[in-house]
Amino acid sequence: QVQLVESGGGLVQPGGSLRLSCAAPRSIFSIAVMGWYRQAPGKQRELVARITSAGNTNYADSVKGRFSISRDNTKNTVYLQMNGLKTEDTAVYYCNGDTPFDNYWGKGTLVTVSS
Repeated sequence: QVQLVESGGGLVQPGGSLRLSCAAPRSIFSIAVMGWYRQAPGKQRELVARITSAGNTNYADSVKGRFSISRDNTKNTVYLQMNGLKTEDTAVYYCNGDTPFDNYWGKGTLVTVSS
């Protein structure tokens, strides 16, 4: 069973920063559009940011200018650098790998922004 493994969540104060990481099998990572999604309590899962294998990115309007997605093709890892965190960023963050053949998800990592 393919696993995407997230790490880096936690509790942070408003205005703080966190970096999430997601490791994927090379067979998936090399051809996938990698993304981060989030789901807040009582809300639907939503796209945060995506990055193609060529490094092209897109972001949700709510995180533009604050979050940055990147990928290290030598480590088969995608990152989400989150700066200027707000209480409304509190959610479970999920890593996603979207390939022409299938779609893969991690189990999620909780990010809590609170004073």
